[in-house]
Amino acid sequence: MKIKINKDFFDFNAKICTELEKAKGLMFTRREKAQTLIFDFPGGAKAKIHSLFVFFPFFAIWLDDKNRVIFIRKIKPFMFSASPGKKFSRLIEIPENEKYKRVIEKILSKNPVDKKV
Repeated sequence: MKIKINKDFFDFNAKICTELEKAKGLMFTRREKAQTLIFDFPGGAKAKIHSLFVFFPFFAIWLDDKNRVIFIRKIKPFMFSASPGKKFSRLIEIPENEKYKRVIEKILSKNPVDKKV
């Protein structure tokens, strides 16, 4: 699946999550088998995420309704809370593993981590 973020296209082997899958996210998955997850929030959301029971780091990318990056953060295992602090329409969780190494490098080369954009 190709997703346009800002003005660039990124090719993910991504799964668009259902409401039930949003609650589970990357919890209890193995690092090398984990895939990128996409969470859609029609109408926007201001929710926080956590990484309890996620045993590897991942990158969270919050996007607005036009797929522009609002905030990128590296989420470490067992963090209690992370949020961009403002409304967002889509969240992408990219596991830090060999499968997504190049995609992460490309995204990070064009977007600052832990800074609001």
